[in-house]
Amino acid sequence: MELSDNELLRYNRQIMLPQIDINGQQKLLNSKVLVFGAGGLGSPVSMYLAASGIGELTIVDPDIVDLSNLQRQILHGTDDIGKNKVDSAQQMLRSLNAQVSVRTIAEVLTNEKLAKEVLRTDVVVDATDNFESRFAINAACVKHKKALVTGAAIRFEGQVAVFNMQDDSACYQCLFPNIESNSGELEESCSETGILGSVTGLIGSIQATEVIKLIINIGQTLSNKLFLVDVLNMEWRSVKIKKDPKCATCSS
Repeated sequence: MELSDNELLRYNRQIMLPQIDINGQQKLLNSKVLVFGAGGLGSPVSMYLAASGIGELTIVDPDIVDLSNLQRQILHGTDDIGKNKVDSAQQMLRSLNAQVSVRTIAEVLTNEKLAKEVLRTDVVVDATDNFESRFAINAACVKHKKALVTGAAIRFEGQVAVFNMQDDSACYQCLFPNIESNSGELEESCSETGILGSVTGLIGSIQATEVIKLIINIGQTLSNKLFLVDVLNMEWRSVKIKKDPKCATCSS
C-alpha cells in the first residue's frame, strides 16, 4: 500500500533519513504499540509515537488527572483535571495526529485481559510507576515473546531498558530479581521524593526512539542494556544486563 500525498508530506523529515525511508515509514504506519501509563513517561512516549505515525496506539491507565500531575504529564491540561487520563490523552493525541488510531483502556489489566492486549501488539511500553505492574507486564511479554521498552524516572535521575523477547533476551526480573517480594517496602514515588518534570520528557523520548528502532529494525537498541542518566550532573552511562538462568520468569 502506497503512502498518500498527505502522509508523504507529514512524515517527510523522517522519510528523508536513509535508515527509515518509505519502507520504514510504512512499517510504522502498520504497527501497533501498547503503552501502559499516561503519566510523566507515557505522555512524551505517546506523543512522539503518534507524531511519528504509529498506526495504532493503545493507552492503558486507570487514573484521573490531578493538578499535581500537570508539572510533568504533558498529555493533560488544566481543563482536564478530574477526567480519566486516557480520555484527555486520546483527545490530545488525535489533535496531534488524527491519522493514528488511539484505543484507550481505563483499568488495570490483569490475567486474560493483559494477555489479550499484549498478544495483539508489536511492541509494549512500560511507563508505569510501580513494581507490581512492571512485573506483570514483563511476565506477559516473556510469555508471548513481545519486545518490552521500560523506563523509570525520579528526582533528577532516569533509566531505560529494552527486553526483546523474540531474541531470547534477559527480562525485567533478571534485572531486579529480588525486588518483587519486597516491592512495597522498596518502592519510592514522585509524591514522596519529587521529580524534575523535564526528566520524564527525556526518558519518555528515549523510550519512544527505542520503539521506533525496534519496529523498523534499525541501529543498536538498548536490548540487554540499562541506560542510566543523572541530569543534575549531566552524566550518562549504560550497563549490560545478563540473562539470569535461574530467573523465575524467563528461565527455561
